[in-house]
This record gives sequence, structure tokens and C-alpha cells, in this order.
Amino acid sequence: MSTTWLVVGLGNPGPDYATHRHSIGQRVIDALADQMGEKFKRHKSIANVAEGRFRPGTDKVILATLLSFMNTSGAPIRALSDFFGVDPDHVIVVHDDIDLPFDTVRIKFGGGHGGQNGLRSTIQHIGADFVRVRVGVGRPAGQKDAAVHVLEPFSKAEREVLPSLIADATGAVESIVLEGLSAAQLRYHSPQQ
Repeated sequence: MSTTWLVVGLGNPGPDYATHRHSIGQRVIDALADQMGEKFKRHKSIANVAEGRFRPGTDKVILATLLSFMNTSGAPIRALSDFFGVDPDHVIVVHDDIDLPFDTVRIKFGGGHGGQNGLRSTIQHIGADFVRVRVGVGRPAGQKDAAVHVLEPFSKAEREVLPSLIADATGAVESIVLEGLSAAQLRYHSPQQ
């Protein structure tokens, strides 16, 4: 029987934020929609949504980028999960993570928010038992505040690697849906990654 997955990319709305580290989750969702050949439509739950499947006959996938700010991500995610009838364990949240080195992708189920305000808000609204695709953006150098770091664009050197990082993150989402959480973790947590 086919299942539905809700895949949400965290970030801040609008072109002013699109290139920031904090909005990498949204860029991953945009790339997934391109891969699937699907277009976004405005949804009443403060989100843009695209629906499709990675392959014919596989689980349905709802891709969403939120039109709310990062700190208030939880309410629209809850509204989307309720509307589409998706349980929290089939919600995948793609987000930036300063605790991972840049160009690293890790997959996690459940846990805390680690200071990430989008995750904090999501946990408040749907609980902690959802899948996270953590996209490493690295810690700031020197004494720079982490909040400033994530609200800056990627450096020139990082931008050269960014397509590969986004491809890894889209691959992780696809692997979770098609192969299951454990297989995806094995693939993306192995030493060659």
C-alpha cells in the first residue's frame, strides 16, 4: 500500500534570504521538485507545495517550502501534515546544521532541536518523532555569532561545492522514501560520505 511523505525544507521566505545558509533546506526542496518535474502551487497553510513520486508506483511525496519565517515553521508543518493526513514519522524536515561541517549530510530520527529554531517550533507543533535531513553549514570562524553566520550567503568557495551538497541532501531524502530510514543512514553515514 502506498504511503504519503511530507518533505519540508526550512528557511526564511523571499529572495532576500534565498542564498543564506539558513535557507539551504528550501534549496534542497526546490532541487527535488526539479528532479521530479513538479511545479509548486500556493497552499492555504502558508506554504508552496508540489506533489509527485520519485518513481512510478512508489510512495507519494508532498514537497513544501514555507512562507513563514524559520522561527514559526511548526504551525504550517502541522497544518500540512493534518491536511494531507501524514503522521509525524513520515515527515522529513530538511534543515541547516551548524554542528556539522560544511558539505556533510546526516539523517536522524527524533531527538532535540540543538538550538535550531525551526526544529524547536516543529517539535512544539508535531512532537519530536520526525525525520531530519541535517545539511552541514559549519560553524562560524573566530568569534562570529552563529545567528549572523546562518543569515549570511555561502562564501565563494562554498558556492562552488554547493551543487554537490544539495545533490547529497536530495539523494538522502529520496533514499529515505524509497529504501527506508536505516538503509539511508547506512548510505549517508558511511566513511566515504
